[in-house]
Amino acid sequence: MAKRDRLVVCASHSPGMERDVEKVFGTSFRDGLARAAARVREFDPDYIVLFGGDHRRAFRHVVPTFGVALSAGVIAEGGHAASALAVPQDRARALAEHLLKSHFDIGVCRDIELDHAFAQPLRDLTGGLDRYPVIPVPVNCATAPLPHARRVLEFGDAVCRFLDEQGDRVLVIGTGGLSHSPPSLELDAYEIDDEERARVIAEGLPGARKKIKPEWDKSLLDAFATADRAALVELSDAAHARAGAGANEVRTWLAASAAGGGGPLSALVYEPVEEWITGMAVAISA
Repeated sequence: MAKRDRLVVCASHSPGMERDVEKVFGTSFRDGLARAAARVREFDPDYIVLFGGDHRRAFRHVVPTFGVALSAGVIAEGGHAASALAVPQDRARALAEHLLKSHFDIGVCRDIELDHAFAQPLRDLTGGLDRYPVIPVPVNCATAPLPHARRVLEFGDAVCRFLDEQGDRVLVIGTGGLSHSPPSLELDAYEIDDEERARVIAEGLPGARKKIKPEWDKSLLDAFATADRAALVELSDAAHARAGAGANEVRTWLAASAAGGGGPLSALVYEPVEEWITGMAVAISA
């Protein structure tokens, strides 16, 4: 059930969108994202809980299944400078303690440096990294073994119970997906520097453009629209095989939807953008 004191927005992200500085591609997606941003401005949250994945930047040698950041920043990337995030430490600490009491052995993270998975939705939906306080909640979507979808939903349920106790106006964001298979994530490697990452991506980009799976994307959006948890579990657990390595990021959507109360999420837009190698979508709670 949707919560009056909560707004859920789930949105795809893509470095390709930022490289497209002249905004040639993804016109429909950008329009949908703008509509979601207008809804965020109207809602005007006290703070944000942001479920994001990691592209093997912040977590390489130790990879928490779930984490809560007590302090964090974003790396310099895509023409943007490095910047600190305004993490409300008391709320973040209380959330971490609640999750531990709820039998989730989370990673408590301090001074982690996050990438566009967190930075892009903040810029796109709020207009800047510092518009609202934000609690980053990393979910492992990149480095196997990954959490099963049912457990991700249970994790979101636990966050929901915490937020129910606070009485705050909270924007809950899930970021990533839908179908895509970035060359760098197809590698079963956890230690890759930026130069090697760029080479792998450049070489694999032509093939990655053909790996979008609109049928799977639409099935997933339909499951969110009807809040069909059984379908969401089945589709998400099969994401890698059916929709590419990057589709694993829909785990952040699962967590966000559950944290928002588990109600339906309506798709504002869906657009497969080959130039960004991703099925791009935005979905929002009522």
